Order: sequence, then structure tokens, then C-alpha cells
Amino acid sequence: MTAACYLSEAGMAVEVLERDVIAGGGVSSAERFPGHRVDRGSSAHIMVRHTGVIEELGLAEHGLRYVDCDPWAFAPGAPGTDEPALVFHRDLDRTCESIARACGSSDAAAYRRFVDVWGPRSARTMRAFSAPPTGPNLLRSFWGLGAPDGGSALSREFLTTGDALLDETFDSERLKAALAWFGAQSGPPMSEPGTAPMVGFAALMHTLPPGRAIGGSGALTEALISKLTSAGGSIALGDAVVSVSRRHNEWVTTTTSGRTLRSRMVVAGCHVLATLDLLAAGGYDRGRIDGWRRAVRVGPGIGMAVRLATDALPRYASAEDPSHATSGLQLLVRDRAHLRLAHGAASAGELPPTPVVLGMSFTALDPSVAPPGQHQVSLWSQWHPHTLSGNRAWRGDGGRVDARDVAEWEGDRIVAEISSYAPGFDESVLARHVQSPADIERELGMIGGNIMHVEMSLDQMMMWRPIPQLSSHRVPDAPGLYLTGASTHPGGGVSAASGRSAARIAVKDAREGRLRRWIGDKVR
Repeated sequence: MTAACYLSEAGMAVEVLERDVIAGGGVSSAERFPGHRVDRGSSAHIMVRHTGVIEELGLAEHGLRYVDCDPWAFAPGAPGTDEPALVFHRDLDRTCESIARACGSSDAAAYRRFVDVWGPRSARTMRAFSAPPTGPNLLRSFWGLGAPDGGSALSREFLTTGDALLDETFDSERLKAALAWFGAQSGPPMSEPGTAPMVGFAALMHTLPPGRAIGGSGALTEALISKLTSAGGSIALGDAVVSVSRRHNEWVTTTTSGRTLRSRMVVAGCHVLATLDLLAAGGYDRGRIDGWRRAVRVGPGIGMAVRLATDALPRYASAEDPSHATSGLQLLVRDRAHLRLAHGAASAGELPPTPVVLGMSFTALDPSVAPPGQHQVSLWSQWHPHTLSGNRAWRGDGGRVDARDVAEWEGDRIVAEISSYAPGFDESVLARHVQSPADIERELGMIGGNIMHVEMSLDQMMMWRPIPQLSSHRVPDAPGLYLTGASTHPGGGVSAASGRSAARIAVKDAREGRLRRWIGDKVR
């Protein structure tokens, strides 16, 4: 959708083809329960507020409004104790005061230094994320960003693990766990190389915190559709593309309904493996495609979500001010062993010993998504495998080893986990919708249930995403075909940066092509 808007602004005739009957994929909302607009994928928008896309496309003029999540994160004290919560405000001073109460003055001072160092670094990282991952763009983004011991020290700090950064910076395991859980929202565990910047991104939340789109996550997509149609573009829902082929210097796209569309260019925003399938169906070299498919690592899956309609917000026993707990991300971890056990289990196709839960209750900020007197809570739990060991199915199936409905059973455990911190929360639940990794794949087209499309590990980021041969938003020997979406740089999460980059490359190619043809005509 982002690419479509930029292409329309450049004067091109644009039509968006969407297989789903709801536009936006993971950035969409639907009525799961009567009177509730429930997010199907993302809930808190973080990166897109830092890329400038909202302002460039004038999406506020198309109804998009955000409210700051402030405090942006809350990590409760241990259940059954008087341990104070950790509260991360947009205001750094207030955050450091909370850290001092919960973890000590030494860690509060260390956190202030952490923000001073990683705030500018994270801003530069966002600059790198906002342009194609070429050498010159990366150099411009990070040029002049110093480290006390020179360039080699700086590169090490970017390439080290999130756990190493946390251990070098803080003493309190509680604080380390909260920041590790924030960083792990990208998918990889903080034991992987190159995850330090994912932890460091927390520093940027004191400049501009996560935002909640009024009306739900889908409000962003709806604003993009309004922008697109106002510029003359269109969108067709419920008609999946089945093949894309290059014929006589143009692209031919066919759909399930039998439509055939001819165009100078195609921008593919679906999963990269789905795009490769469409190319194969259109006659592209299958041997080449098979090689690329084997090189793309989707991973075992990331997690699952439980969407709840409730008659109350979570009431955390350790929250001095209840509003501090429910405005942002509720980080329900106390030590990193909790995270490591969950990741290890998922890698083996097992369920986590104890679910690792992130709570979000945005009706505290935006009551419009629920009926009067009701609330809406989303629980994200990580890590959960797409493919369970022992031939088990996520959904009850008498033909499999385990006939239980594993998804609903795991949903019970996830709700129980938040209830351990917010006693009585389970009694407030009126209705729920569970999205297992298999459900996410089936509904949203996210292969392997991976909401980031492919793993966000160091070797599949920047100029290596998804693989080097496809990292420039182009496909070799396929002029006029461009790639965008979470499979491409800068990866998953709501940023809109990939769509802008793909569109700008496409516009540049088109203009240069016209110039070459004009020069050729003059010479002839």
C-alpha cells in the first residue's frame, strides 16, 4: 500500500491486488467480537513514526491519528510481593526514578548513559532502515557516529549480542530481562550476534514512543487506501494473483477470477517465497528459484496471539498508578532464563515451559475499538513453533497424535500468565480469539507463522535481506519487477520504509528508461 501511494504520487496508474477480503495483511483490524475492532496483526506502531512516511504522504489528512503510549512499557513486580514495578516513561528522568526504586541508583545512572549513547545510534539505524541497503546509504547513515575507542569498537558494539550489551551495562536481572524482551520483539533471541541494536532501540522511545492508531492498527491501512484512491489509484480485494510473467517487454498478471492485467511494472509485497512461486508459475527459471528458496530461512515460527474482549483492564498488583500499567507494552518477564527456555523449546518444536507474554490493552488510550463498558486486551506470546513435535496439530484433529485443541489449551496458559501478575484478570474475559502460528499462516499468508516473513537474524538483514541476490528490491533478469514488504529491508514490523524504497527505485528506473528511449530516438 505504501509503494502504491508513492507510485500514484509520481503520476502512475496503480491498482493493488489483494487476495484477502480485508486490506492490509498484518496491519488490519476486524470485528472478532460484536462491537470490537480487533487487530489481526500489529497493535503498537513503533518504527513508522520514525520514518517520515506518515508526514510525506499526508496521512493525517486521510484520518490517521496516533496517541502516544506513555508510559511506553511496564514490567510488573514479582507476584505476591511488594516489589515495585519498572515503568518506562517517555520522560527519561521519570524512567530513571522508577529504575532507581526498583533496581537501584547505579542501574538508573547506567540507563541514562545507555540512552545517551544508543539514542543517537538508534536514530542513525532508523535512517539506514529508511533507504535501500546500499553501501553509500549505509555509510551516510552511520558516518560520524563515534565510539570512545574508535571504529573497531563501534562495529563490535553493533555486532555483539543483546545479552552482552545488557551484561556490560546493567546489574539488575529484572532490568536486563525487560529490555531483552523489548528487543526480542523482532524475533531473534538476545543471544544471537547483531541483536545489540534491537536492545538499543529502546533508547529511541524517549524521543518518540510507540503509537496507537485511533481506531486500531488497520487505521493506518485505511488512511493509505484513502490516499491511494484520492490520487486515482484503486484496490481489488478477494482476488488472489496466481502467476506473474514477463512477455514482450511487459508484465502479465493473472488472478483466480481469471483477470489478466498488463503493466510496465509489478511491485510484489507478499512473502518472498510466495512471490517466487508466482514467478515460477509465470515461467521464470525454476532451478534458480529453487536455489533462492533453499537460501531463505523462515525459521521455526515466532509466536502466537490471544485477543480478548473483557469487562475490565488488567489490574497489576505492583502498579502504583493503574494507568501506568495499561498504556503501553506490558513486559511480563523477570529474568532472561524465561526467554531462553521458551526459545529453546520452540526450536525443538515444543511449547514453552511457561509462556513469555507481552500484554497490550489499548482501550485505555482508545475506547473507540470496544463497546461502552468493555475493553480489549491483546496478548502476544513468544516463542511458539509453527510445527509441533510428535506429529501434533495446533487445532484439534482426531487423525493426529494429540487430538486436543493445542491452540486453545495454550491460550488458557497465556491468560493464566497475565493473571498471575494481575489477579482476577481471567474472570474479566468475555470472549477470546486465539491465533496460533498455523492460524497466522493460514489467515495472513505469513509462511511458517513468522510475522517477520523471514528471520531477522544478522545474516538476513540489511544488504543480505532476504538473500543477497534479492536484496536490492529487484529480481535478477526481471526488469520492472520490484520487491517490498517484511521479506525485504528493513524487515518486519510496521515501518512502511520498504514500500517507499521500492517505489522510489521503480520511479527512478522508469524515468531513466524513458530518458534512454528519448536519446535513442534523437540519435536515430
